[in-house]
Amino acid sequence: MTLEKRLDAIRTGFEEQADPVVVAVMHGATEALVASGQADRATGEGDPAPDFTLANTEGEPVALAALRARGPVVLTFFRGHW
Repeated sequence: MTLEKRLDAIRTGFEEQADPVVVAVMHGATEALVASGQADRATGEGDPAPDFTLANTEGEPVALAALRARGPVVLTFFRGHW
C-alpha cells in the first residue's frame, strides 16, 4: 500500500469517528488555505528549504546553512501528539 493510500485510510477512519462539526471546521480551514494561494507558494518535495535557525536540544542556535555546509541535510517535522 502506498503512503498516500495509507494516509487516506487514516483520514477516512478519523472522519468516521470524529464529531462532524470538527470535521467541517477542518475541511473549511483546508479550503481557506488553498483559496489563499499559500498552498501554491509552499516549498515542495525536493525543493531546497529556505535558511532558518532553530535551537537544538541544548538551546543553542543551529542554522540550516551551517548544516548544509557539512553535507546533505534531511529535515523532519514533528508536530507533537494530540
